[in-house]
Amino acid sequence: MGIDIGTSGCRAIAIDRHGAPAGAARAPLPAPVREGPASHQDPDLWWKGVLDALGALLAELPPGRIRAIAVDGTSGTLLLAAPDGTPLTTGRMYDDAAAVEQAGLIAGCAPPSSPVNTATSSLAKLLLMKPGIQNRQRILALHQADWVAGKLSGRFGISDINNALKLGYDAVTERWPDWLEQLPLDRSWLPTVRPVGSVIGPVLTELATRFGLDADTLVVTGTTDSTASVMATGARRPGDAVTVLGSTMVFKVVTTRPVSDGASGVYSHRYGDSWLAGGASNSGGAVLADFFSPDQLRRLEAEVEPDKPTGLDYYPLLRPGERFPFNDPSMPPRLEPRPASDAKFLQGMLEGMAAIEAAAYRRLSELGCPRPLRILTVGGGSGNVAWQRIRERTLGIPVFPARHQEAAYGTALVARRGHSENVSRSH
Repeated sequence: MGIDIGTSGCRAIAIDRHGAPAGAARAPLPAPVREGPASHQDPDLWWKGVLDALGALLAELPPGRIRAIAVDGTSGTLLLAAPDGTPLTTGRMYDDAAAVEQAGLIAGCAPPSSPVNTATSSLAKLLLMKPGIQNRQRILALHQADWVAGKLSGRFGISDINNALKLGYDAVTERWPDWLEQLPLDRSWLPTVRPVGSVIGPVLTELATRFGLDADTLVVTGTTDSTASVMATGARRPGDAVTVLGSTMVFKVVTTRPVSDGASGVYSHRYGDSWLAGGASNSGGAVLADFFSPDQLRRLEAEVEPDKPTGLDYYPLLRPGERFPFNDPSMPPRLEPRPASDAKFLQGMLEGMAAIEAAAYRRLSELGCPRPLRILTVGGGSGNVAWQRIRERTLGIPVFPARHQEAAYGTALVARRGHSENVSRSH
């Protein structure tokens, strides 16, 4: 079983040993509380969502069928907890950008290419939350997925190599780096880091009894939500690329070595025996939604002529500022001239986004990634046939909607691998 804790809900998916989905369930989550640049949520809401999704999914399955469970969570979401898992803070969400001062402190000692050099990193959040609980001797810094896995197993203080990346963990040397000593930080707060899919322990007895699970059902370390989404697509070979067409656009490439560029937010996660490198643009579906309703988009898509370029040189952005493939905080949106035809205007935006995608993969190649051999697509825009044809024409390589797109499916694959490796070791 894979459990995905997203921004609006908790999703659980069970798969059989061949990877075929055996059941799915979802429980809603309330929106995080926003206060200026801060964004936080009560961790107990995550746990309620997990229990609701577990209950709904396991009600569909015969008792005792689940062999292993893994959890993914939003990258960089962090809370501080007591050794028994009791939350001492709210969960600072992935997009919480309040730790500006702390990010500046980190930048004074961390390598420039490290993903910790932003106010949204979990390391910056840890430094921000630390002063509020100075009188406690033993504290655990836990990511969203770490804490939920601890609630399932009763074993807290364990993370995976991908979630720990934004806390400062060096995925290349597989250790906490020495430069952390320069920060006002107690190293005992940091979790023990294990590879994705490592066994944490059996599920708690009371949970096994409550949900009809076998007592030897394993809880294994998970990963981040974006990495789980890529796993779900089946991207495996170096050169396999995944574009997430959501509110923004995210670009990932499987590569044989880690690639990073701190200036543009490019970094790499461990991905089995390979690496997954990528970056994210501010362009994407949110721009389309600002101009057209879902019904209008569906109607206008039928009028788009993918094989007849409009010649419009658009760079669609909601507001000034771009991250990747061009790091320019002041880059203005470029959406003029606007033609009289709404269909042509839409097509111009789709062409502009395809050009951004092509530039993103060129930039990743310049940084050392292989050129994409194929692109698998996930997200709400993956079903837009006209957009797919425009992208194929612009990119010059095959573009496919991924068969499996749920992060929870990718995390279920992690659980299956963790169970299989445990069985192999036991024999």
